[in-house]
Amino acid sequence: MSKSYNIAVIGGDGTGPEVTREAVKVLQASARKFNFKLNLTDYDFGGKRYLKTGEVLPANASDEMRKHDAILLGAIGHPDVKPGILEKGILLKLRFDLDQYINLRPVKLYPGVECPLKGKGPAEIDYVVVRENSGDAYTGTGGITMKGTPHEVAVQSSVYSRFQVDRCLRYAFELTRKRNKKKTLALCGKTNVLTFIYDLWERAFHEMGERDYKDIKREYYHVDATCMWMVKNPEWFDVIVTGNLFGDIITDLGAITQGGMGIAAGGNINPEGVSMFEPIGGSAPKYTGQNVINPLATINAASMMLDFLGEKKAAQDVENAIIKALAS
Repeated sequence: MSKSYNIAVIGGDGTGPEVTREAVKVLQASARKFNFKLNLTDYDFGGKRYLKTGEVLPANASDEMRKHDAILLGAIGHPDVKPGILEKGILLKLRFDLDQYINLRPVKLYPGVECPLKGKGPAEIDYVVVRENSGDAYTGTGGITMKGTPHEVAVQSSVYSRFQVDRCLRYAFELTRKRNKKKTLALCGKTNVLTFIYDLWERAFHEMGERDYKDIKREYYHVDATCMWMVKNPEWFDVIVTGNLFGDIITDLGAITQGGMGIAAGGNINPEGVSMFEPIGGSAPKYTGQNVINPLATINAASMMLDFLGEKKAAQDVENAIIKALAS
């Protein structure tokens, strides 16, 4: 008896629905080839709905998402909606409500894709960034006082618990072991300045590694050095683990080294729950309706989703198809 998966599809804004449509075609072809069933449900969350109803997400949205095995997302961001409303109200809310505490970003250069780094090819650019996805400056801790006055004060705090740090590190160690390549996990932080947050990260990193992962080599890089080496010597990396803010920044740097936003994909992972997969690029509203945006990033996200669901052969087949298309 073939397996069946319930998938929520959020096309979102701008060119999101266009690229998502192409990824869905690939998913359906993969389901036929590998004998599993997909039950796809479309949701209209995004800027158009917000402008029409004034509601960013319905109150039951997160509960509705929990009924699914995974979520495929196109893009969020509308030119007529103030920045932050949709991003916080949809993306961050779903990530936090569904406890998608890992942001998984493969940085992989495929043959046939132009790389802006001189002398670097697919052999040099093949690593993964594990970004903690539930804490840091993204929790909304802080505020503004005396707004609009000369004495205005804005505070936005980076907040981490040992629990959040430990579960992210364990995921990263396990992934490094599973990849079985260089078997090297690098912690990206800023221990010389952020002496509270990254002291916690570094202590937890070495304690867990020494206790449970003696087979994994541990390295530490300041975030500025990480950016430098991602450009100069990307072949050094196997798996990088870092906090939410630094992860947000370095994964976009990684994306451009692998060919740009048309290729890069990521997953918001809850290993025990519902995960959401998306292209790294934005909604590109000025190109809406022209069908000119590269859908491969979204197709790549669909491949990651298949892998998460346990359809490993189907996931590899989709990635092979991407590689073949890019090399042809």
